[in-house]
Order: sequence, then structure tokens, then C-alpha cells
Amino acid sequence: MNIETLTPRLQALKIVPVIALERAEDAVPLGAALLQSGIPAAEITFRTAAAIDAIRRLRDAQPEMLIAAGTVLNAAQAKAAQQAGADFIVSPGFNPNTVKACQDLGIAITPGINNPTAIEAALEHGITTVKYFPAEASGGLKMLKALLAPYAMLQVMPTGGIGTHNIRDYLALKNVIACGGSWMVEKTLLDAQNWEEIARLAREAVALVQGD
Repeated sequence: MNIETLTPRLQALKIVPVIALERAEDAVPLGAALLQSGIPAAEITFRTAAAIDAIRRLRDAQPEMLIAAGTVLNAAQAKAAQQAGADFIVSPGFNPNTVKACQDLGIAITPGINNPTAIEAALEHGITTVKYFPAEASGGLKMLKALLAPYAMLQVMPTGGIGTHNIRDYLALKNVIACGGSWMVEKTLLDAQNWEEIARLAREAVALVQGD
């Protein structure tokens, strides 16, 4: 998937659940819970060894779902994620080698930025859709507004510290296309395989971001 296709899909979603799965088999019921709640998207992070298998299982079960591979740190992980069925790559920082690998593979990447140096590195590589990470720890809305002043061409997906208390504030910024969040897929719920509660929280999140 290229960025021209990806960006409008993110804008329509407004929220992407950020998920660290310890058990790859949980990807299928989790995907079903998110889909039935109105979130046809998931970012499966490479923070666990189950990531590649989880992406593959989710892609097989839900071919129409928008699937990101998150916390991708190098070219090898990006290639493995693409082969498993990921639609796009998300990285915590800007690594020119990872970005170049994704561009060579023809898969979109939203690299992490939280300062002008990283932003300019992204722009130098032709990237204007980025992840603001870690959002709250980096100064939150105040910092993001300051960064956007000289870089108004950016399309931003803030992630890190986003929750029900602040997601609408971030989405109110015209440059913010979506937010990454994990409160509806937190570890305790995943460990308990509490798909019903995940679905309930996901429905609440959809209502919140869509302004219902």
C-alpha cells in the first residue's frame, strides 16, 4: 500500500489500536472484536516474538482489515512484515535505512518524529505522513503545535499517552489524521482474552472520535 492510499484510510478511521500480542492465535478473535465494533484496523507491534505470525493470521482471517506492523526497527523486520501481509510500516523513530528499505519494497512507512531534525530527515526522504511519538512524553499538544508551525505540510499520527481524555484534542488539529492508542487493547485485557470488553471499549472509542 502506498501513502496516497493509506492517508485517506487513516483519516476516515481516526484511531488505530496499537497492540502487543504475546499469543499469535489471539490475533483472530481480537480482529473480530475490533471489526464488529467499527475499527477495521490494527497495529501489531514487533515488541513481541508473536508479531509476524499474528500479522499473518490476522491477514488470512480479515483480508479487508488495515494492518500495520509497528515498532519496526530495521529493514529485515520491514520485509518480514510485508511478507506476512502488513499494509504499512510504523517505526518509533526515523531510521534512514529502514525508510529506504520500505521505499524499495514499495510499502508505506510512517516513521516516528518528535523534533525538527527528524522531521527534516523525513522530508528529505519525501515523507510527509509521520508518527508523533511518544506524543505526551514529548510535550503533547503544545509541542506538536510548535512543530507544525514551520512544517505545516505534515500529516501526523500522534501515538503514546493518547486516551479518552485527550484524543479529541489531538484530532482537532487539522494536521492530525489519526491517533494510535492502546487503552482498548491493553495487556490485561489481552492476557485475559476479554474480547467482549475490548469490543465495548472499541465501540466507545469509535463514538468518541467520530463525535457521536
